[in-house]
Amino acid sequence: MATESQPKWEAKVSKKLNKHKPEDVWPFLEDFCSFDKWLPSIDTCYKVGGVEGRPGLIRYCATTLPPPPDGTGGEETIKWCHEKLIEVDPIKKRLSYEVLDNNMGFKTYKSTLEVLPSMDGDDDQKGCLIEWSFFADPIEGLRIEDMGCSVVQVAYSTNEPRSVFFMRA
Repeated sequence: MATESQPKWEAKVSKKLNKHKPEDVWPFLEDFCSFDKWLPSIDTCYKVGGVEGRPGLIRYCATTLPPPPDGTGGEETIKWCHEKLIEVDPIKKRLSYEVLDNNMGFKTYKSTLEVLPSMDGDDDQKGCLIEWSFFADPIEGLRIEDMGCSVVQVAYSTNEPRSVFFMRA
């Protein structure tokens, strides 16, 4: 029996940071195995293989989801994935990665993070623009809007980050 192929999800979201230049923000993104230090929804992130800062580096990321709010007494759920660094370009301040094995429902997922200079009306640099883009196979039970919204709300919920991006105290 043939199954109908759904188109891949593809999206890009961005956030302008007025007080931080690309060179201030890039070190946090470039450190591929420390996303848990600036992305509050990630409980843990660490290297499991490869060489730091080089394509082929593999990290493990996990987050704990609370029990369902419906009062059924469910338990917390740990969602995890292994992600592989595909490209890192410190000159362009861009990195790309893909999800490998996971329990989050991803079959195909590739993402790019890029930090760009943000210019004011007089062509003077004022802050930076962080762009996050991805393409993925659809995930059962989710909408593409859920993907973009969750990252934007978690990572960029305030106009200016605490201590250059969401560094945890």
